[in-house]
Amino acid sequence: MEGDDCSFPPDLSDNHSQRGSVASSATLSRAQDVLVYLFGESAVHLSLEGLSSVTVQELGHSVREALQIPETLQDAFSFWLCSPLLELQLKARHQPYKLCRQWQDLLYRFTDASEEDILQDEPYLQFRRNVFYPKAKELQVDDEGVLRLLYEEARSNILSGRYPCDPEHWTGLGALSVALEEGTSLDNQQVTATIREKKLSSFLPAHIVVGSGGFFSTLRGKSSRQAELEQKLLDEYRKISSSAGNPPEARQLLHQYLNMCHMLPFYGCAFFFGEIDKPAQGLLQRGKRKAVNIGICLDGVYVIDAKEKHVLLGLRFNELSWDHSNPEEEGDSHILWLEFDGEEDGTPVNKLLKIYSKQAQLMSGFIEFCVELKPASEGGAAAEADGEASVLQQPAEREGGAKNGRGGRRRMLQRQGSVVCSRVHSLNTISYVDTGKEIKRLKPKRAVSFFTRQTSAPAYSAVQVTDSQEQG
Repeated sequence: MEGDDCSFPPDLSDNHSQRGSVASSATLSRAQDVLVYLFGESAVHLSLEGLSSVTVQELGHSVREALQIPETLQDAFSFWLCSPLLELQLKARHQPYKLCRQWQDLLYRFTDASEEDILQDEPYLQFRRNVFYPKAKELQVDDEGVLRLLYEEARSNILSGRYPCDPEHWTGLGALSVALEEGTSLDNQQVTATIREKKLSSFLPAHIVVGSGGFFSTLRGKSSRQAELEQKLLDEYRKISSSAGNPPEARQLLHQYLNMCHMLPFYGCAFFFGEIDKPAQGLLQRGKRKAVNIGICLDGVYVIDAKEKHVLLGLRFNELSWDHSNPEEEGDSHILWLEFDGEEDGTPVNKLLKIYSKQAQLMSGFIEFCVELKPASEGGAAAEADGEASVLQQPAEREGGAKNGRGGRRRMLQRQGSVVCSRVHSLNTISYVDTGKEIKRLKPKRAVSFFTRQTSAPAYSAVQVTDSQEQG
């Protein structure tokens, strides 16, 4: 899989920045120091000549050589330009230096950040997992260095809450982190001392450690909460250290950690920022929005509550239709539309979720590319997907995939107690029946029904529209 196939807009690096994208300074022809950041507070230090024209493909060779990554695994990682405001996976032809020069233009285009925040924002180049690398292939990786890179990235996403997970997951993952960092031969007192020295937030998600009370919790309540979490970590650590009577090696522990992360359906997603409407609660509560993170990968789309750290909606590609719309008038928003099957008072309906985001075009293009790429990676990933479903979904949700295509009704999404399962009841959606009468409420206006059913349509299909809009 080539990074050049990434589905970001084609003019991402070809647009001419208003400030100029190419430096003419003669100093750029000489060797320049470059830091390529990794997860886990480390970086690769390179010295490159002709920095302004170095491509991602050329840079990749140098970084893989420095990290001793086998050529057979070169597609497992990619380069990203990241900041708190925007994250972009780069294509093989992109020139990172030029994109850095255009960064403010990209922020104006794809974020709602204030001018002050945009002027102060500075991107960094990061070497991290390729979102298009099939998880089935990742499960076959046995190189300890590569496993360690994947572990550090997954661990960061767990601790930050980007990957929501249930107690049995975060305690198990936290205990594995203790074992990987401190070994498996610690006694109870040493484990407790280590946890307290490095703090619980080094092993458990920050929002779990803080707890629902936050800063307003009493000191006694915090102490009790901390003791409870420490005991849970200790119990899980004891299971690891005593497993099969033989302490596991680091490679085994890394595999265990990543295998647990693979049980999370949004593992490996690229994440975007957006907002959705809150359900109306009286006249005074109308018009408010909720911040969400939108994860997109080869498996589907996941809308995650940015504050509560739980999944609001998870859809595989054969369960949804999508489209994006640009503002028609001043004050309108960029919108990503997700359509899926639901139920209202026992009546099957179609539901529309509006996601407000200036990254709507990016997300639409990303979905389209994943849909096109999916068949090529389905062979090895089918068994893994079935395994995930058996763990994360109840039998009522695991019906045959053949009838979920665009030619028939897709499976209903039901409320679950797990944080990784959809909470459709909490979404403010537009519902309409198969006649499409309610579709008139949508913007932008179209000459035909927004989601016209086509019996001969392929299993995966973007929404067919009459106006010409670029799909990313």
